[in-house]
Amino acid sequence: MLLYTVLKALHLLSVIVWLGGMFFALFCLHPAMLLLPVPERVKVMVVALGRFFQAVAVAATVSLVSGAWMFGRIARTTRESGLAFNPPLEWLVMAGLGVLMILIFGHIRFALFKRVLRAAGEQNWPAAAAGLRAIRPWVAVNLAIGVAIVAVVLGGTMS
Repeated sequence: MLLYTVLKALHLLSVIVWLGGMFFALFCLHPAMLLLPVPERVKVMVVALGRFFQAVAVAATVSLVSGAWMFGRIARTTRESGLAFNPPLEWLVMAGLGVLMILIFGHIRFALFKRVLRAAGEQNWPAAAAGLRAIRPWVAVNLAIGVAIVAVVLGGTMS
């Protein structure tokens, strides 16, 4: 039971890091960066997003692994007691949308951000800034999905 509790805490903490980071990036960091000239803005964002994307990679992995383990553990325990395992709908929604968030993150990190890095490396500041602008709506989508997951899970636990 202790392992389950630790994994559930890690799962929740990884979600907090990811969602909190997206909120911070969209509503705090981005508006502040608009005060800087484009080359400086791009340089700061490349470093900040690079660090954030490393944290998200860890958070997404922890969330996926811990969630899969907890799901599997409950399924196995339920079946071992002779009962049918019927996961709550909110668990299925959380799992499906969580995987979607990871896929979107992969697109942001390995396609869109890669273009930003390439343009910044070439000191093509307009292209790098355009690349950063292309990332923002995807982060907003992922934040909205994450908030929806939290609402669905909380709604399911309150009913």
